[in-house]
Amino acid sequence: MPEKKPTHERTLSDQLTDMLAQEIRRGAYPVNARLPTEKFMMEQYGVSRTVIREAISRLKSAGLVDTRQGSGTVVLDPASSDVFRLGTPDEDPARGVLRIIELRRGLEAEMAALAAERRTAQDMARINQALAEIDHAVAKNGDGVEEDLAFHIAIAQATGNPHYPELLGMLTRALKDAIRVTRGNEARQEQLANQVRNEHEAIRAAIERRDIEAARTAAFHHMLSTATRIQNVDAEYWQGSNRAAAGRLARTRLASEIRKSK
Repeated sequence: MPEKKPTHERTLSDQLTDMLAQEIRRGAYPVNARLPTEKFMMEQYGVSRTVIREAISRLKSAGLVDTRQGSGTVVLDPASSDVFRLGTPDEDPARGVLRIIELRRGLEAEMAALAAERRTAQDMARINQALAEIDHAVAKNGDGVEEDLAFHIAIAQATGNPHYPELLGMLTRALKDAIRVTRGNEARQEQLANQVRNEHEAIRAAIERRDIEAARTAAFHHMLSTATRIQNVDAEYWQGSNRAAAGRLARTRLASEIRKSK
């Protein structure tokens, strides 16, 4: 069991996640073994229960562990985890966000096009509901991050190709950080918030009328506009939680690419 404890140079959740991930990858916790209890890890690492649970949630998103009723948190095979993993920090807080937006640009455009071609009435109902939930969250002074992600996942499901929602599931942490940063910026100005709402509506409407090219174009335009809004952010914005989220994105690289390079 590692004796090293997290420091405060980065968030405790970031550090604990990385430490546990490293232990899993080097075999300290074998496949199908259970991770120690929350109480044990709280004492071992000197952190709160909230930090432990956040770290476990991130490991689960990374495909390194799974929580099973009656068995606790079980270690999965790290070799089968082709998901995002943190790498070397980047000094530019905006760069990580823009890289994720670039990655999403083609993905979102093709998802929207396929959704327009293949969506069912049930798919459309989910997309409509997801978009309404964003408005509802914002009206209640929420950040709308979870709801925004749900909107894009609903579109992924409407493609009829299970690999799209699976891929978004693999990228959940990175997407949440990117959406949190971009929505936080957009919420500062009503004009920007309205732009985002209109862009989402354009995607939704094109999918509903089964206009494949319009859906592709609307989704691509949404990503381009999101990148432009981030590029125009003032330096003061990149502080606090925004900088932390952007920093995680700036350190991101594909685990599958890392393994191939070894």
